[in-house]
Parts: sequence; C-alpha cells; structure tokens
Amino acid sequence: MRIGAMIGGETAGEVVGKARDLEERGFDSVWIGAFLGYGLEALTAMTLIARETERIELGTAVVPIYFHHPLALAEQAVSIQQVAGGRFTLGIGLSHPFIVEDWLGMPYTKGAAKMSDYLSITRRLLNGATADFTGDYYSAHAGIHLADARRVPLLSAALGPRMLKLAGELTDGTVTYMAGLQTLEKHIIPRIRSAAEAAGNPPPRIVAGGIPMALVNDVDAARTAVQEQHGGYGDVSTYSRMLDLEGAAKVADIAVVGDERVLRDFLDRLEAIGVTDLMASLAAVDDGAVERTTDFLTAQL
Repeated sequence: MRIGAMIGGETAGEVVGKARDLEERGFDSVWIGAFLGYGLEALTAMTLIARETERIELGTAVVPIYFHHPLALAEQAVSIQQVAGGRFTLGIGLSHPFIVEDWLGMPYTKGAAKMSDYLSITRRLLNGATADFTGDYYSAHAGIHLADARRVPLLSAALGPRMLKLAGELTDGTVTYMAGLQTLEKHIIPRIRSAAEAAGNPPPRIVAGGIPMALVNDVDAARTAVQEQHGGYGDVSTYSRMLDLEGAAKVADIAVVGDERVLRDFLDRLEAIGVTDLMASLAAVDDGAVERTTDFLTAQL
C-alpha cells in the first residue's frame, strides 16, 4: 500500500513547503482538495508543486465538477501533467448541496447522471482522444492539442452504489472520504471492483482518506479534539451515510488515535482489505500531533 497525505495552505510557500517535506521524507503522494474560498486553489497549487518537486505523485482530492466544464478541466489537467512530467492524477467529485446550491446557485440534482456525462467526456480527453459526446447535461466536441501531452489518470470520489459503478466503468479508481474500514471492505471495494471487472478494466485504485489520524497518548482528549475540529462533516449527508454504514455515531468514532500499535494495525488492516493508497488526514489534536504522526508514517515507508 502506498502512503500519501492531504495538505492545504493559504500561501504558495506554505503549500509547496509541505509537499517538498513529504517528498524528502519518501511519501508516495501528496493530495489537495478544492475547498472553494478556503486556501490556495487546488489546480494552481498542483502546478506550483509540480515545478518544485521531482518524484512524488500529485493528486487532487477532489475538484468538484460544478466548478469547470469537462473540456476546460481536462485542458488544465493535461497542462499540469506536462509540468509534472507524468506525476499528476486528477480526482473529481460532485461536491455537496450546500456548496452547489447555496454558494453557487446551481441545482444539485441528478448527480450520477451528470457525473456519467462528465466522466464520459473527461476520460476521452485525458487519454489523448477527441471528445465527440452529446449528453443530457454535458457535451463536448473537441480535443486538447498540446505538445508532449501525457495521459492523466482519473479518479472519482465515489461512495454510493451508482457512483461506485460509474467509477469502476469510467475511471482508474476512487478517492474516499470519511469511509471507515468496515465501509471500505463491505461496501466500497467490492462494488467498484465488480464494476471494473464487468467493464473489462484493470483492478481499480482505492485511495482511502478523510479518516483523522494522530499518534497520541491521551486518546480521550484526542477524540474530543477531532470532534471539535471535524465534527461538522457528520452533518453533511454524504458523510453521514458513511458514518451510518460504519456504525459510528460521530466523526470522532472513526478517528484513528492512539499509540504506534494502533496506527500500525490500522495500516495493516487497510492493506489487507485491498486499499491501494492511504491519503492520510493528519489531525492537529495537540501542538505536536501532526509532526509525530508524520514521523510515524515516514518510518513505515
């Protein structure tokens, strides 16, 4: 199992510095989410990181489809890939109703159908082909003409049955968030694998993220801090369903907090159930927690 981490930041220097540190430590990948209005914009950050790193994989986790037409996003992704020398992976997703409807004033309906159109266009373009597709929600009749264009791997933030089927059929895998071990093993991995196999695709990549991690001695205090910092995710319908599937009452219940044995057992179990990549969510539950947890993960590489 490959080990990466999600980062963010409000300045170019901060984001690039974090990515370079992870590369120097030997991490396999670094991921950034597109949180509209918060932090450096994800695709811009990917371009900057690509110029300042040499080996580490760069990925978005994720860019909401409502922010870009698929042709425009694909062109950006192929351009980033040129800078990254083949190290960039594009992760996309639907976002959430409060962002799409309340912030953007757009209807958050027919999500799976919209994603089907979007993926049908994007995968062609990222594979170097021309898109000639007319859908119910998205259409494109053009190609991307760029010197030294390289294929861009495509991942989808798929958690529900219909989205997992689409991900298995039309992408290289999924990026999960707030999905615990039981949910990954019983719900997510079997569905996307089955869809990929039925479509004649290679085994899908499973990038597991959004589970707060911290190497700590005081577990109770750490869970309290996790709930204070991340508890709001439990009010988002998509993540609430993930907690329900896990049998968890709140976000703190899925957090991986404790000593090295606890964290190592978590990594072993992820690998055993078929997760291909950990996208670590380093929880700042106390002043030294992020550094301690990063050091622990570094030792596992």
